[in-house]
Amino acid sequence: MGSTFKNSCLVGLGVVAGVGLTMQFSALAFKPPVDASMPIAELRQLADVYGVIKSTYVEPVEDKALLSEAIAGMVASLDPHSAYLDPRAYRELREGTEGRFVGVGIEIAVSEDGYIEIVSPMEDSPAYHAGIKEGDLITRIDGHPVQGTPIDDAIKRMRGEPGTRVTLTVARKDAPEPLDFTIERREIVQKSVKAKMVEPGYAWLRIAQFQEPTVDDMAARLQALYREDPDLKGLVLDLRNDPGGLLQGAIGVAAAFLPKNAEIVSTNGQLADSRQRFYARPEFYMLRSGADPLATLPPAFKNLPMVVLVNTGSASASEIVAGALQDYKRAAILGSQTFGKGSVQTIRPIGRDAAVKLTTARYYTPAGRSIQARGIVPDFPVDETLEGDGLNALRMREADLQHHLSNGTGQEVATREDDIEEQMRLLAEARTRKPLDYGSADDFQLAQALRHLKGQEVVLSRRAEPSTTLAQHGHKGE
Repeated sequence: MGSTFKNSCLVGLGVVAGVGLTMQFSALAFKPPVDASMPIAELRQLADVYGVIKSTYVEPVEDKALLSEAIAGMVASLDPHSAYLDPRAYRELREGTEGRFVGVGIEIAVSEDGYIEIVSPMEDSPAYHAGIKEGDLITRIDGHPVQGTPIDDAIKRMRGEPGTRVTLTVARKDAPEPLDFTIERREIVQKSVKAKMVEPGYAWLRIAQFQEPTVDDMAARLQALYREDPDLKGLVLDLRNDPGGLLQGAIGVAAAFLPKNAEIVSTNGQLADSRQRFYARPEFYMLRSGADPLATLPPAFKNLPMVVLVNTGSASASEIVAGALQDYKRAAILGSQTFGKGSVQTIRPIGRDAAVKLTTARYYTPAGRSIQARGIVPDFPVDETLEGDGLNALRMREADLQHHLSNGTGQEVATREDDIEEQMRLLAEARTRKPLDYGSADDFQLAQALRHLKGQEVVLSRRAEPSTTLAQHGHKGE
């Protein structure tokens, strides 16, 4: 990928198997440490522990493995998003930014009981053709139990070389016994942008993850929507369960709907290079030379009434977009409070083929609000269904994670439901409910977004003030 890769920034949660790691690439990644002084006494103690393990442990331990684990443990103790990337993880990261990776093709999350839950199999992927379904729980990978295993470790086990096989043991709610699926890995090309007319005059644009092609793909989709209906009345931008991705993609998406030169996001950290501002200009969202994909967009998209859909799974780059559009009052934000992953991870290469991912700054919206451990609070809370917010109430947010980076303002919000009886009730409901198909006629939040765009009253969350309705509020461009 050359210089294009070195200058790209990746921010996200990493919930797509084999795609996501949370990091940022910048010039900062290639500077030497500011202070190279070393604590000699502590390093001697580390060497002593290393010697004791080598001489006393029940089995021989390889030097490389022992030292790699020591580095990984040291970095991981800082916060949930700092990590040591061994050569394999570093290579997979670079593949993921292109929207290409070798794996089985599933979107995953950690279930409440510690298993790996299938959010959805990617269309036409090996997992899709093998019969993997939404809601399946992966209990073993090649015979190894996954309960309680870090999601990155599970992803590594599912990744591999093209043509190799992996066996997933799956628990399915309507199957009496666990099911084994032996799946051949292959290169997966992930499409991050979908769009369609959901009603005459009203369009739906979904971004599942921010990748290198996202801005170009979005621009092409928007132009196709405009050709289909030049008299568009409203647009719904769907960022639900979007875990993040390339910072440039987030800037480009926000820039499509904001004035040129509008500030999209800023960062602030300890070093001067980590204090930056990013604007709605091509140099901030284009990853390579060529024509600006936003230059030929119809001007109508700068003023078209908009709603942005978010939920607990919307994180990082998607929070940057939602925060910018919210600050400029360009769109109404509708849904559940977002994850709150508002920290910058910078890659520092270690040697030729490994790297360290370190948290180096916090993200701030144009109005100066910190995203970290707070997220984006919707203008109007709307549950996933008429009956409630489903598993969103059970999902962990950044503020729930151990050792998470503080907000810096004291405005952290941990809203995970801790009532065990309520958790069991929600889980029981989720098992009987049909998986949500975003953009379908059964999509309750999308229906409420359309009602807002039409100036009609919407059904708010049960936890919202009953007198509040979206129809009482407008936004710039309406």
